[in-house]
Amino acid sequence: MSLIKFQINYHTNFGQEIYVCGSTPGLGNLDETNALKLTCEGEIWSAETEYTTTGQIEYYYLLKEHGKTIRKEWGKHRKLYVSKTKSFFVQDLWKNKPYHSYLYSSVFTESIFVHEKASSTLSYFPNTVLLNVICPFVRKGQELVMSGEIAQLGNWDLSKALPLDYVGNREWQILLNAKDLPDEFYYKFVIVDENTRQPVHWEDGGNRILLTQKAKNKNSVFVEMGLQFHYSYFSFKGTGTAIPVFSLRSESSFGIGDFLDLKKMIDWAALTNQQLIQMLPINDTTTTQTWRDSYPYSAISCYALNPMYLGLSDFPLKNRSKMKSFLKEAGELNKLADLDYEKVLSLKKRYMEHLFEQEKGDILTSEPYRIFYEKNRFWLFSYTAYCYLRDKTGTARFADWGEFAVYNEKKLQQLIEKDPDAKRITDFYAFIQYLLDKQLSEVQKYAHKKGVALKGDIPIGINRDSIDAWTTGYLFNMDTQTGAPPDNFSFFGQNWGFPTYNWFAIEQEGYAWWKNRFRKMADYFDAYRIDHILGFFRIWEIPMHSVQGLLGYFNPALPYWAEELNMAGIPFDEDRMVKPFIHEAFLPEIFGEYAPEVITEYLEVSGWQRFNLKKEFDTQRKIQQYFSGRTDEKSLRIRDGLYSLCSEVLFVRDRVNHNLFHPRITAQHTYSYRYLSDNVKNAFNRLYDDFYYRRHNYFWREQAMKKLPQLITSTSMLVCGEDLGMVPDCVHSVMNELQILSLEIQRMPKNSNVLFSDLNSLPYLSVSTTSTHDMPPIRLWWKENKEVTQKYYNEILNREGEAPDECSPELCRQIVQQHLNSSAMWVILPWQDWMSVSGELARENPAEERINVPANPEHYWRYRMHISLDDLLKESEFNAEIKSMAER
Repeated sequence: MSLIKFQINYHTNFGQEIYVCGSTPGLGNLDETNALKLTCEGEIWSAETEYTTTGQIEYYYLLKEHGKTIRKEWGKHRKLYVSKTKSFFVQDLWKNKPYHSYLYSSVFTESIFVHEKASSTLSYFPNTVLLNVICPFVRKGQELVMSGEIAQLGNWDLSKALPLDYVGNREWQILLNAKDLPDEFYYKFVIVDENTRQPVHWEDGGNRILLTQKAKNKNSVFVEMGLQFHYSYFSFKGTGTAIPVFSLRSESSFGIGDFLDLKKMIDWAALTNQQLIQMLPINDTTTTQTWRDSYPYSAISCYALNPMYLGLSDFPLKNRSKMKSFLKEAGELNKLADLDYEKVLSLKKRYMEHLFEQEKGDILTSEPYRIFYEKNRFWLFSYTAYCYLRDKTGTARFADWGEFAVYNEKKLQQLIEKDPDAKRITDFYAFIQYLLDKQLSEVQKYAHKKGVALKGDIPIGINRDSIDAWTTGYLFNMDTQTGAPPDNFSFFGQNWGFPTYNWFAIEQEGYAWWKNRFRKMADYFDAYRIDHILGFFRIWEIPMHSVQGLLGYFNPALPYWAEELNMAGIPFDEDRMVKPFIHEAFLPEIFGEYAPEVITEYLEVSGWQRFNLKKEFDTQRKIQQYFSGRTDEKSLRIRDGLYSLCSEVLFVRDRVNHNLFHPRITAQHTYSYRYLSDNVKNAFNRLYDDFYYRRHNYFWREQAMKKLPQLITSTSMLVCGEDLGMVPDCVHSVMNELQILSLEIQRMPKNSNVLFSDLNSLPYLSVSTTSTHDMPPIRLWWKENKEVTQKYYNEILNREGEAPDECSPELCRQIVQQHLNSSAMWVILPWQDWMSVSGELARENPAEERINVPANPEHYWRYRMHISLDDLLKESEFNAEIKSMAER
């Protein structure tokens, strides 16, 4: 039996106590209620515990006040290999969250800065000094060494310095024989090139002093744990490419990009000195089995991968005739400029059915398949059952599934056991998910070998006909829709159609649904983008009767009582301000020559020169249904005009408490507002500004801080947030505190007082990009607004004279290089904008490079690369230019 003595320096307030919690009985077996309490002398806290075994122990420190834990050390548990024949004296430093905590994400630990871990088993000297150093700054091809004034450390000669072993979690350690060491000496840690031993960075600050007396006793080990490598001005700069998987193209593609194509994309990234590839969501979106399923943000499962992305050339058919026929069909689809989603879906489904019949006997009985199924059964069973019922009934609307409209696992299990067809189809879908998982996992390993990280995308919403809605509908407000308020993308706001979250129910379950979702994503990705991170502060909730987003409201929010509105100087009248205000005078402006017909057919008189919408047209949804299928100019003019009449309100009634009211977003653009007196307009403006820009700041910060810390710490992935749109002041402080990287777009500045962001003043913890999938790429944007382009040409590019009509490769090169030189940690550019620097390789028509048009809910997501990755990899001159730009 031996002893470990723990010692740590920590300043506490009266009534506070330090504990150490660890994996041995003496340390509480990682149960904080049984943690070992330290005693205090001044600010030195210490305690001893016995242990009887040899092996690695884990431990960490925590601070308690009145018996309650109020603070813990940051990061993963400390690890120490102990021997039952030794006594240990452990001198610790409290681990705070570092500014460079991003270096602990799997982007760095598994890919960019990856190092091979040394064995956790140690052979101690009779008298040992063990130094454990926290140093996340060592890149691939570098190592950490210890140099000092004594001969054992090379007398400051780096060629003779002693290397440290990497032990994981950005920590390094070295064993020294205390018997051969003086009682004290100076030393430093140094990052060196592992081949040349030339210094990359000597520690900042003065020399360290090592006192070895505590290791002079026989069979003792003196441990200095958690030494921080001093690096005052470290900064990492990374570059990457954003491209959807479906947009990839290679000679082996089957008409759509797939996971195998990602390997070639990784090759190109590595060849051009890039460290990251960013994708759009890759989950299964199959509901209609038409081109509408091309929308990647409307998944049927937040776990299942999209079968469309299975690289089929990895799985050839043994029947040569069938294989030849499929390859011919695939070759024709692969020649198309854009994705033909429905033909590709048909091709891949038929091929996978043949593959299933060929391989099911071997795969479904294999041990790897069994392990995969058991690990993923919590979502895989319901996914396969859903797919069977969707295919059998011809609809993904589970409300129409009769006895299975409500999810019941026991009944579904009985169905599958009794019905051979159900068993075969559910096995088929599980089989495909197994192949997808296997293939994408291999792609991730391939990326890591190349020093490239994969970045995924987590949509903010779920499809209301999804498996998540079917199995856990209580976690969502199914009677609402979500979207975004009016912004640069859409004057009328965006209506995504997804249900909003029941955060109370989610919180009651410890955010398990979100955590599981993140953890599954970590199986394949090292970083992720939280789509619309503002939704964790508040979501734009839209009534089900609305088509556009103008009648939405923030949830949660602090709406007003009628009394508050009156006290604010607004003579509140529900009939005038909550119901649509329709006056005869402005109808011709909306409907033109059709105004008389509109009055007769769609309106009813409510007062002098005032109207109401007739009951059959009093919501946008009713209007949409009435005009469904009509595409003539007159019908569209009347339909859109009636939509606008529905939005002629100044306040929107709260969904839960009908006595509370939200100011309607952009109400100042309504006729209802124009018809107010100047005094009431001024009162409304004051209230509006307070509501949207001040009233909720602390409230929304509180909402986000309840959710985000728990979610982002559930994995080691690097976290980025898409924080565009109407951004509350509290968002920046929360993201900065949690070290969530922001998204910075030069032509969508966070400061509303400027037209373009200053690329040299972007926050370091951010991702800078030229455009996103929701925006026109550089060359298309250049042609959209001559006035804006002219200012950009003169003020940002610092060029004189009139801006050209086209954005030439030279101009694109300057724009890209300015972004690469920005102050952001990451510069991740759309593939189209990388290509824009080449006059020979860029697509001829920039309008064909657009991926999505957010204002159009019927958009077909079908963009594909216009040249194959096979050919791109051969473009040595172009690739050398991209590499040079990235290195500069």
